[in-house]
Amino acid sequence: MQSCEISSDSTDDPLSSILCTHRQPRIVVIGAGLAGLAATKVLLKNGFTDVTVLEASDHIGGRVQSIQHGKATLELGATWIHGANGNPVYHLAEENGLLEHTTDGERSVGRISLYTKNGVAHYQTNVGKRIPKDLVEEFSDLYNEVYELTQEFFQNGKPVCAESQNSVGVFTRDLVRKRIMLDPDDSESTKKLKLSMLQQYLKVESCESSSPSMDEVSLSEFGEWTEIPGAHYVIPEGFMKIVDLLAQDIPSHTICLCKPVRHIHWNYSTQHQEVISKSSNTKRDDNHNDSNHDRRPLNNPLILGRPICVECEDEEWIMADHVIITTSLGVLKQHHAAMFSPSLPEDKVLAIEKLGISTTNKIFLEFEEPFWSPECNSIQFVWEDEAQLEQLAYPEELWYKKICSFDVLYPPERYGHMLSGWICGQEALYMERCDDETVAETCTKLLRRFTGNPDIPKPRRILRSSWGNNPYIRGSYSFTRVGSSGMDCERLAMPLPYANSTKAPPLQVLFAGEATHRKYYSTTHGALLSGQREATRLMEMYQDLHKAATTKPNIN
Repeated sequence: MQSCEISSDSTDDPLSSILCTHRQPRIVVIGAGLAGLAATKVLLKNGFTDVTVLEASDHIGGRVQSIQHGKATLELGATWIHGANGNPVYHLAEENGLLEHTTDGERSVGRISLYTKNGVAHYQTNVGKRIPKDLVEEFSDLYNEVYELTQEFFQNGKPVCAESQNSVGVFTRDLVRKRIMLDPDDSESTKKLKLSMLQQYLKVESCESSSPSMDEVSLSEFGEWTEIPGAHYVIPEGFMKIVDLLAQDIPSHTICLCKPVRHIHWNYSTQHQEVISKSSNTKRDDNHNDSNHDRRPLNNPLILGRPICVECEDEEWIMADHVIITTSLGVLKQHHAAMFSPSLPEDKVLAIEKLGISTTNKIFLEFEEPFWSPECNSIQFVWEDEAQLEQLAYPEELWYKKICSFDVLYPPERYGHMLSGWICGQEALYMERCDDETVAETCTKLLRRFTGNPDIPKPRRILRSSWGNNPYIRGSYSFTRVGSSGMDCERLAMPLPYANSTKAPPLQVLFAGEATHRKYYSTTHGALLSGQREATRLMEMYQDLHKAATTKPNIN
């Protein structure tokens, strides 16, 4: 039996007691992102000592990736703490002094978060003209009115009409267009500008949702995503500090980097016995395999024998009682059929297939000097020739038309003269295939064209994300696609085997990650809370087992 080190003040805790008096359950956590680290932290804190984290890449953090650049930290992945009131990520940052140097300008209260609330967004057309500020504000008010209407279908149970195709994009585009065209005070040229701005707003919204197009986002479900009240915060030293805080009490030997998983053999079928029999004939020198080859059927996780075998790509076999899967929805979409044996239940496969995930990428451009005016906080690209388009999808050679904007990073004392561009969908994948020189040159041409300034120099440095082609991520974050619902998030989160399977050991395969949180999908706090949820699920099961064991009548 593995040693159990529990502090004296926890000896009365039933969970600590059961973990000391029975064989420690072996728990494998797949993925060292926020969900995996949060789950591991909770498990270790509550007396589970046989926990191993398998991370496919060479670093922890998952979709958090902070890059040091001079005095600044640039975020290739997660950037904002979305809301403060009750947000566990905010409280972690606040309690550890990570927000002390956040400027007032970096606390955004807007729905679409920029790096600053100060300054003015410059809406520039493809003929090099700036759209007047009052016209932008007039259109923005109209768009936001319609955006509020998109929330009501879920929140107030409004029926979705067939014409909307249950799509946020179709509904928004149709209604905004009708209102623009019916405005008797606007000239034809003003109406055309507003219609063009609508397309740009929908591109920004797609980046926010990480969807290829808002046409793919479910109208009936859009309002279920819940915004935590309070401002959005940037962490000046980098979001990676949150990752470091979660990992600081996890022993280094617990986390295995560069450890991709090939298969998860669960439910201890005949097939698994054959697989494990093979592995027992192979010499292993890693202690994960100590006592791994007990092949007795297991009806209770407290007796010897383990119902799961995790097969790693380096040929190591790790026996476990429980596995917490925190891989992204993108990875599950691509690999679930090959990853799980036996296959996942049909309803879980359907949930994986129906939910959406796409790629939102950033393009950082650093300049010697700013070419933008001091009050400019962003440059928004409005293509006048797109006013009447239905689908904003482009061939590969026109990928750059999906770049919706460049934000100015403030304050310049920290970031220098830096712009951050946004692109999403298939076009983001096209961008990932280009080299840095091509992307820098293309972005420079765009900036010259839209600002009407032919003298803008090429940036002295470019840095960009590539979440779509990352084999261990395959996308930025999830959304509720047309045809999916919050119930699909619930199904994805449901542990295996299902509760009605009475003979199989319970909670063999658990699922965490942002896509498994019904209200907070797509967020860092959703990921963190989902990891804590699954760790708590295991804790409660062992507490219940202890309770059942200690209340059995004595028949002697």
